[in-house]
Amino acid sequence: MRSAMWMTAVARPCERDLMHVETPRLIVRPWSHDEAERLLDIQSRLEVVKWLGDGEPVLMKDLDEAHERIDRYHRRSESPPLGFWAVEVRATADEPGRIAGSVILLTLPNDDHGEVEIGWHLHPDSWGRGYATEAAAAVMQHGFDGGLPEIFALTHTDNEPSKAVCRRLGMDDLGIIEKYYEGESCLFRMTPEQWSATGGRAATG
Repeated sequence: MRSAMWMTAVARPCERDLMHVETPRLIVRPWSHDEAERLLDIQSRLEVVKWLGDGEPVLMKDLDEAHERIDRYHRRSESPPLGFWAVEVRATADEPGRIAGSVILLTLPNDDHGEVEIGWHLHPDSWGRGYATEAAAAVMQHGFDGGLPEIFALTHTDNEPSKAVCRRLGMDDLGIIEKYYEGESCLFRMTPEQWSATGGRAATG
């Protein structure tokens, strides 16, 4: 996937070792089939899907496809610390809880030696609130806690919001690359040493 306050993510083990990471405003955890309608609402929107992967955007068509996708997300999360998870916004007095979107930590397509990418995509009703950076910071910590030697992010060259998230996370901008995905992508990279130097925190802005 081409994605992608100061806070510290706190990982809390869950039953059956399911992913469960909490931040001040969010919970990162597996998608539930009860949320298939919300997933369909997200993945059927051109303004979301056009930034994912390469080639022509393919919109989700119906709830059956949403349920199939959730099953696929579960399968892709069977090898920790990798996975494909929901980003849940905590309910507050001012705002009801909801699923904002997804965040991923997965092996890149066409990898040479298991390179891993971080990525994110949110429903438009959750844009502009810093959720992508907050969720990605939590998952970045999760990945390094799980022993990853480096984490990459790739964005479309004209996806300015995702590039801004990468910069807020403190990732190194490695420029334009024509690898992993078809055509040109912007490549960003973070190492455990760099992440530790920031205190495992990401600035939002």
